[in-house]
Amino acid sequence: MIRPVSSSPSPSAAPVNPELRKAAIAFEAVMLRQLISEMHKGALVDDIFGSSANSTYRELADARTADALAQRGAIGIAAMIEGQLQGEAK
Repeated sequence: MIRPVSSSPSPSAAPVNPELRKAAIAFEAVMLRQLISEMHKGALVDDIFGSSANSTYRELADARTADALAQRGAIGIAAMIEGQLQGEAK
């Protein structure tokens, strides 16, 4: 059965375990950091000044971006993990 897309949980949904949600979001953030990091490895542009500051700043910005995407549930990995661990088939 296909579930409708909704921002509010269904009334029959199991209560949310805050620790499980936090762990699922953290896992999604780690996955997104890895994905973004691999995307930067394919970049053809090198730092013209030869400094490691640019790569450090990029890593920090990538981590913040990954955290923000995971927190918003933009990709949906956390929701799938949470559903699986709660015993729901999503």
